[in-house]
Amino acid sequence: MPEIPEWRARRERGSPQLLRLMVWISLHLGRRVSRCALYLISGYFVLFAPSAQRASRDYLQRLCGKKPGCRDVFRHMLAFASCVHDRVYLLNNQDSLFEVSVEGEALMREILDQGQGAFLFGAHLGSFEVIRTLGHRQPDLHIAMAMYQDNAQKINAMLALISPQLQLDIVALGGLDSMLILRDKLEQGMMIGMLADRSISNEEVVSLPFLGAPASFPLGPFRLAAMLRSKVVFMAGLYLGGNRYSIHFELLADFALTPSDQRDQAIAQAMQRYVALLQQTCQRAPYNWFNFYDFWPSKGHGDA
Repeated sequence: MPEIPEWRARRERGSPQLLRLMVWISLHLGRRVSRCALYLISGYFVLFAPSAQRASRDYLQRLCGKKPGCRDVFRHMLAFASCVHDRVYLLNNQDSLFEVSVEGEALMREILDQGQGAFLFGAHLGSFEVIRTLGHRQPDLHIAMAMYQDNAQKINAMLALISPQLQLDIVALGGLDSMLILRDKLEQGMMIGMLADRSISNEEVVSLPFLGAPASFPLGPFRLAAMLRSKVVFMAGLYLGGNRYSIHFELLADFALTPSDQRDQAIAQAMQRYVALLQQTCQRAPYNWFNFYDFWPSKGHGDA
């Protein structure tokens, strides 16, 4: 029986409850006032969520090379709570509340002008929802989200909490027709967003050095993009504090140009580049990493 990854085995203690609370205070009190509650919520997680606190300390120590203090962990939790909070406004198209800068917008324009879609590979890093604000700057940009069925159900439940009228284009992976649906969307010029940093129980993984130690990354998203002969773009929507976000796009791979006999090599190179960009982005915005579990399979910090 395949081993279940820790992130799936662990009950997501805070996510549904935190979202429900954030939706209520956000809709009733507005963003400026409701942000005050984020400090209480972050303090709660620092004090009463030991697993998340340990994961935060482990990540920050690997990133910074020194033992983090309680203030660092609190800032980490506050960044996460802020992104969850802002999700309410971003999904309701209240982009005017935020200052958003974009790096790599010319790359996205070039892909759109070619009339073909691409995969956008991100991670549990910053905010995926803020990426959607680019659609107001480029009206012909349409983004669908590809995720496994259980995650799709969670997203739909979240949307029902925020507003029953909200609709997102979600492709549930694992079905017999999933690849055909993705192919059709790419041919229509759509972007397919995926978070490529977590594996599921029956998914093949590749061990790659990340922040000084080996970590497992799923092979599936890259293999899927290669089979569909698509471009792959690294994406990140980083929270910079206050109401400021920074969106980043960078080309990872173009599998349309890859001969079939070189596909495995191209996938390996794309995964290495993905992890390298992920590490650079963490160093650029340290508190945006939101994998609050033991991401590295071996303990300690001298295991690389």
